[in-house]
Amino acid sequence: MSSYAAISDLSFLLVEPSDTQKKIITKALEDAGISKIDYANNIQETIESLASFPPDLVISSMYLPDGSANDLIDKIRANQATENQCFMLISSERNRDHLEHLRQSGVLAILPKPFSKTDLQRAIHATLDLIVEEEIDLEMFDPKMLRVLVTDDSLMARKHVSRTLNTMGIEDIQFAENGKEAIELLSRMEFDLIVTDYNMPEMDGRELTEAVRKDPSLAHIPILMVSSNSEDSQLSNIAQEGVDAICGKPFEPSVVRKLLAKILS
Repeated sequence: MSSYAAISDLSFLLVEPSDTQKKIITKALEDAGISKIDYANNIQETIESLASFPPDLVISSMYLPDGSANDLIDKIRANQATENQCFMLISSERNRDHLEHLRQSGVLAILPKPFSKTDLQRAIHATLDLIVEEEIDLEMFDPKMLRVLVTDDSLMARKHVSRTLNTMGIEDIQFAENGKEAIELLSRMEFDLIVTDYNMPEMDGRELTEAVRKDPSLAHIPILMVSSNSEDSQLSNIAQEGVDAICGKPFEPSVVRKLLAKILS
């Protein structure tokens, strides 16, 4: 299936109480090749719509009449039938703290208002990447044989990272909630790759990286650091200390695919 044909087959649910914004976003989606668009005005309508006709992607505004996008994503992730729903935010909200919960919840994109056509297309392609499974092409590894340790204190983030890796053919995945748990697993099992969050209790990503690099039996393992503060100067220092690649949250499949191909080949 060509990417254009696949894009035209995608179905979207737009959750937006403003009629003006609905028209603007609908026009942008139609220009990007999306024709299957349904609408909801609030959280309750969205949950009812997901129960009957789950779309490929939910696009939501931040503030809704009966709550926020944070409340909506929590309801979606808490339901086993919808926990893997692809989700994207379009909002004029700029406060990092208000957006952090969504970043940790495995959203595919957070677009500002007004958003660019390029940003919207990236988000659509990220949806496509999760739906159309394509094994990652690695010179020296069979993706199905790769053993990956995912370390993140957020259950939703661990699930999202795991699902993203699954679409690339990576199936052997173990989980840790912090660096301390990761070190315990690393002492008992062998891994080909560590994917770790930066901010975690007990032992954060920086401390985990230091511990791995100082241990001669572990120092060879590539480390992919994931953080919602991927522009931080602190992270550039960590890169010099032994992280092989840094990826931001939202965790985009195409970006991860390129990073993994680079650090594992």
